[in-house]
Amino acid sequence: MPATYGFLSTYPPTQCGLATFNAALATHLSAGTPGAALGSGVVRLLSQDNTSGGIALDRAAPRVVHTWHTDMPGGWSAAAAALNRFDVAIIQHEYGIYPGDAGAEVLPLLRDLKIPAIVVLHTVLTHPDPLQRAVLEQIAETAAAVVTMTDTARQRLTANYAVNPRKITVIPHGAGSHAGVPREDHDRPNLLTWGLLGPGKGIEWALRALALLGDLNPAPVYTVAGRTHPKVLEQQGDVYRSSLVELAAELAVTDAVDWIDAYLEPAQLSKLIRSADAVVLPYDSTEQVTSGVLIEAVGAGVPVVATEFPHAVELLADGPGLLVPHQDPEAMALAIRHVLAEPGLPGRLAGLAGGPTLRWPAVAARYQSLAARLLADRAPLAAATIPA
Repeated sequence: MPATYGFLSTYPPTQCGLATFNAALATHLSAGTPGAALGSGVVRLLSQDNTSGGIALDRAAPRVVHTWHTDMPGGWSAAAAALNRFDVAIIQHEYGIYPGDAGAEVLPLLRDLKIPAIVVLHTVLTHPDPLQRAVLEQIAETAAAVVTMTDTARQRLTANYAVNPRKITVIPHGAGSHAGVPREDHDRPNLLTWGLLGPGKGIEWALRALALLGDLNPAPVYTVAGRTHPKVLEQQGDVYRSSLVELAAELAVTDAVDWIDAYLEPAQLSKLIRSADAVVLPYDSTEQVTSGVLIEAVGAGVPVVATEFPHAVELLADGPGLLVPHQDPEAMALAIRHVLAEPGLPGRLAGLAGGPTLRWPAVAARYQSLAARLLADRAPLAAATIPA
């Protein structure tokens, strides 16, 4: 019988990168394995602020077997019981999705599991506060295995935390296949940034770079696709987006910017990615060790211009894009000029930076192998506890 998987994460229709990642992993981990899709399930994390905006997120969703309402105390116990119905638990970790200080309520859940747990780390901070460090170290101690999505994150974890390095496996973030999506012809070069918006996204620097490209003929169009992050919207409203619109007007690039205030469905996003001449990632963060947007762009063979955040430094070293300093619109504009001036560049990028190894089927196969190893290691222990 194939192994069954219990997933713990946010999950669609919640609109966030973690939910999208978990849904894709669950889909591809079950694909092609008879009975696996029926035997696996998702324990969904749902906070009160994700029920706003008129979206009924508490409705039944595919694969969801239990919902942990993170605004209610003690929800970890029932979540652990739901996960224990499966052979292996795959747990997405980000500090902000679990209750408790630094998301500490994931710890009693891990300790209550009777099955091997694979914890996927989406953030590994260089300078965590003492509680963040303690929580992550206890997670790694309790889990059967820890996955980082870049070697940068693995190195950071072994250098800055008391974690058994033998527990760490590097498995890249998966990328979808956009090969079947036709590329739309357009008269002007298309630049693209997508994802949830909020301070730190660095869109202001890309707008300033765009203003330096007005002499190009034809001048590029810059598409910014994505809703404001729900937590940012709750705490600050749409101040950041409004400031960007005002900045575009000040820079006289309003007509060159296409704002798409929506969380795009996969088919819509594929169409946008395939029609882009360059993806621009102007992030301010110097901590970001994982970027699903970066992986999708590279996997689609679209040139990338990115600031020097850790995942970009690691992935773009093989040549599928250009790195620029943070908050440097002049350098960004120069890099965009270079990318747009190279005809046929996307075709040459298709085989770089991993190619098919970044596709979701290959990534899911590596999780499957890791789970199989954990179950095989566990079998002799289980046999030894059976009375003769």
